[in-house]
Amino acid sequence: MVRVGMVIFIGAIVASMGAALYAYTLYQANYIPAIAGETVTVGPVEYVVTFDGVHEGSKSASPEDTFVRIKIVAKNLGDEKTRLSGGQFFIVDEREQKHRAVYGEFSPGDLLLQWLEPDEPVEKTTQFDISFDEDAQYKIIIRPQKEQSTTDTAVVCITNC
Repeated sequence: MVRVGMVIFIGAIVASMGAALYAYTLYQANYIPAIAGETVTVGPVEYVVTFDGVHEGSKSASPEDTFVRIKIVAKNLGDEKTRLSGGQFFIVDEREQKHRAVYGEFSPGDLLLQWLEPDEPVEKTTQFDISFDEDAQYKIIIRPQKEQSTTDTAVVCITNC
């Protein structure tokens, strides 16, 4: 009787470990590498991200260091409209530290929140306040919106790739 109970107990542990491993792999991020100017797809959205220079801000918003601007062309490949937000984009500096996008009205094309209609590309810009070194490598991380239901995450090298 003790052996049967022990077998059931060990079987339950193995089954729960298997279920946990399955859930872990199911929700593990799938990183998609790209280089600036290449098309990369994250969920239902196709992106082309390029380095668009640096700037010192505007009268209403100036950086602590330097604003690094990127240009984003996004196209919804799905059948329903989906959201594009500046909060999806992060820059990774030479020390592998992530920095969030900075919102402001620096140009008419600045990204805050944009609805993407199917098959209608939009072009936006966003910027990051970082200590910029023109010889360093910088990467942009693109994360999907929650409603896009994907584990894909793009990592786009924008300088010194």
